[in-house]
Amino acid sequence: MLTPWGEKLNRDQPLSEYPRPQLRREQWLNLNGQWDYAITATLTLPKQWAGQITVPFSPESELGGGLPPLQPTQTLWYRRQVTVPVGAEGHCLLHFGAVDQYCQVFVDRQKLVTHRGGYWPFSCELPASTWGKTVELIVAVQDHSDQSDEATGKQRLQPGGIWYPPQSGIWQTVWLEQVPATYISDLTLSPDLSNGQVTVKVTLNHATTDTLAVTVSAQQQTVAAATTAGVAVTLTLPDKHPWTPEDPFLYEVTVQVGQDTVTSYFGLRSFGRGADANGQTVFLLNGKPYYQSGVLDQGYWSDGLYTAPSDEAMVAELKRIKALGFNMIRKHIKIEPLRWYYHCDQLGLLVWQDFVSGGGPYSPWVIQILPFIGITLKDTHAGFGRQSPAGRAVYHRDLQRTVALLKNVVSICTWVPFNEGWGQFATQAITQELAALDPTRLIDQASGWHDQHGGDFRSWHIYYKPFHLHRDRFGRIQALTEFGGYSLPWPGHAPEKAFGYRYYHSRQKLTAALVKLYRKRVLPAIKRGLAASIYTQVSDVHGEVNGLWTFDRRVMKVDAEAVRQVNQALQRRFADVHSRLRPGRNKKSI
Repeated sequence: MLTPWGEKLNRDQPLSEYPRPQLRREQWLNLNGQWDYAITATLTLPKQWAGQITVPFSPESELGGGLPPLQPTQTLWYRRQVTVPVGAEGHCLLHFGAVDQYCQVFVDRQKLVTHRGGYWPFSCELPASTWGKTVELIVAVQDHSDQSDEATGKQRLQPGGIWYPPQSGIWQTVWLEQVPATYISDLTLSPDLSNGQVTVKVTLNHATTDTLAVTVSAQQQTVAAATTAGVAVTLTLPDKHPWTPEDPFLYEVTVQVGQDTVTSYFGLRSFGRGADANGQTVFLLNGKPYYQSGVLDQGYWSDGLYTAPSDEAMVAELKRIKALGFNMIRKHIKIEPLRWYYHCDQLGLLVWQDFVSGGGPYSPWVIQILPFIGITLKDTHAGFGRQSPAGRAVYHRDLQRTVALLKNVVSICTWVPFNEGWGQFATQAITQELAALDPTRLIDQASGWHDQHGGDFRSWHIYYKPFHLHRDRFGRIQALTEFGGYSLPWPGHAPEKAFGYRYYHSRQKLTAALVKLYRKRVLPAIKRGLAASIYTQVSDVHGEVNGLWTFDRRVMKVDAEAVRQVNQALQRRFADVHSRLRPGRNKKSI
């Protein structure tokens, strides 16, 4: 099913925007578009090419090519001709936003790089001998899906229910970038709201005597500037302007080292937890109690699967979510392209970021049956999966990759290392590792089930059953992190075989049930300490028909005004209950 944006896709120039909003350069070349492809049974270069597919959409997607799922024994090959720009003294970098799951990159049949992991970017340098020439770029991809220790999210070779069909290959933008001999390879932005400051730190490709010059502007007016001989500088901002979902104010940053200039942005905000005047623990945004009303977002599109059909499509969906009165999105078991987070920063939507799951198989008793009847297990049980040392090493690698990739995102307020026991292990140790890597954000260590009594949230997933809040003896924030899932298969926009938790047969009945659920279960729980709620889910996905709108984004299945009024009621109730903090109890801790 095509979305409205997929119908308008320019297959020669899809997703033409610069893909890395917090480390931008002027000189770059987008390599998205039509690539030759072939599929072989071995890791041997094909003698013939089968046709063309559209990068950066997975070949299994309708926009990519609509091919059958790549099997673990197969190799997917990409090929295109690239004219490499002529540069002065410096480097020409080839960037991949994400390739699922293993890949090798060749230029003129010479291997440049090998990469593992389907959700994280990587780069390599083109030899100077290629500058000004037309070269053959080849990418070889293998994808073992859920048959390996690598992160797979909700992909399964045998999909059904909450598990989705597998996809593979290049699914984020590919681009070339010219940089000088000394260039900025990474940028870390550390805002300090309490002191009205920001620390800017650069990582360079090699040591240099060049100075670091940083300029910060607000609404196109310079507000701070500094120069240093080091690699980090702290700037004080006059008239500090905090970032909130209601006022998503962003500062622009220009950073220069020698001949290299990049631009970026940041927001002044802080996240924490603290006790209100009644002794209940709440989420703190910029030091004040704040109720998070969110939606669960799988990040799938009917035509592009993992990849939105356009930048415009991402913006339209986020605006739609915010117009319903939600102020938060839980990004579920997926990492998005960086432009998605940029739009959350700009539009004002808080983000809970799940770590991508893997390391199966998981025991149905452990992840489905026992939690449903209220039995929680210690995370040493073999049924959680990810028992091998190699599989656990993959998780630790990916944890560090994820934090490094998303560290500067303004809107991410919470990390979610485990969901419903999928591949869960050493939960407390990983919570501590994550808090040490990033002490500025909160942690929902075990979303939904198999709570190990740590992190910043007592996290509940409630489907089918009434929600009864129990006081958390560890003093954590009470959060309903999945609930609802009410389903309405919309004729002409849903598969014949649909999956959902509770079915309704009209927009009116679905809306009435949703409103009743919020007013009977969620609103009363705020007085008992509930501080966040996340409804399942943004859109239908494959066989799941429990979205607020259909998989192709053409039909909103609920009455928008009714949902908006419910969200307004949540905020009013929370303000009435949690208007004041208890002195001395504002903190961020694990």
